[in-house]
Amino acid sequence: MGAEGFRLVDRAARERAEEVLAPAATRSTGTRGRAVPEAEDALRTAFERDRDRILHAKAFRRLKHKTQVFLNPDGDHFVTRLTHTLQVTQVARSLARALGLNETLAEAIALGHDLGHSPFGHIGEDALEPYVPGGWHHAAQGVRIVEVLEHLNLTWEVRDGIRAHSWKITPPPTTREAECVRYADRIGYLSHDALDAVRAGVLQVGDLPARARAVFGDPGSSMVGAMIDAVVAGSLADGAVVVMAPEPLEAMHELRAFMFQRVYASETAAGQKQLAIDVTRRLVDHHLAHPGLIPATYRDTSADPVTQVVDYVSGMTDRYALSTHDRLFGADATARMRPLLR
Repeated sequence: MGAEGFRLVDRAARERAEEVLAPAATRSTGTRGRAVPEAEDALRTAFERDRDRILHAKAFRRLKHKTQVFLNPDGDHFVTRLTHTLQVTQVARSLARALGLNETLAEAIALGHDLGHSPFGHIGEDALEPYVPGGWHHAAQGVRIVEVLEHLNLTWEVRDGIRAHSWKITPPPTTREAECVRYADRIGYLSHDALDAVRAGVLQVGDLPARARAVFGDPGSSMVGAMIDAVVAGSLADGAVVVMAPEPLEAMHELRAFMFQRVYASETAAGQKQLAIDVTRRLVDHHLAHPGLIPATYRDTSADPVTQVVDYVSGMTDRYALSTHDRLFGADATARMRPLLR
């Protein structure tokens, strides 16, 4: 111990601390490694380095101006893709710590899980789908960003967690920490999207399914906490995978179906959807015709022309996509869109 009362906790000490984690945990010393081998850091574990690289990535910074549900909202308190990511990270860390898993690995995956999201949220995914054989998905684009476009050279476990953070993706993720992120993502968007829907006047709290409110409480911290408790209880009972307890899981499924019907597929969302699709596809088509407009700093010249354009347009924030559209096609082209982006 130093004269000032400090004690160096280097990488070796941090790796030793992981030895007390649960048997199902992923230790940083057991990583499958990086695509390009690197010398170890003196202080940080492999997963700590990944977390830090994601935080400093350009794609992470752009999340602050990307849609979660309501497009380019004026209100200061609507969830953005960045605040959603931070909320998912908090939930994933809480789950991992409670279950004796590697909290840092869960944190790194959670911070990176939405790096590949397009402008205009999942609407942007729908817009880009025709340009990519088999469809375009933000999870695959997230892996492409960290592997190719920003060369982060992350560990295999973090890349695998980003790849399969969505429940739509098969095969599922390999680590239990990534399973925490899957649940954290769903907990985050259901609880906070419901709050945004109330704030936007699309819902009232009393509209939510009675069983969901009885099991989880109202949207906000009580709902998040109850859902975390249900996943911890279910996982401890199962013993093999991260899973929510059966009764709360049924209530979550009911809440999710309600949210898709009343919020994600609402008239407000439908009114935004076609306009956002039109803007996105006009941007793609214009840059396919004029590829020289793609900045050299965000361009994989080894890729085919369509991939280069989709990389560029999918990386745009909502406001950059709208301003670029105005610049290319005139302000009147999106003027009719803006009343819907409130």
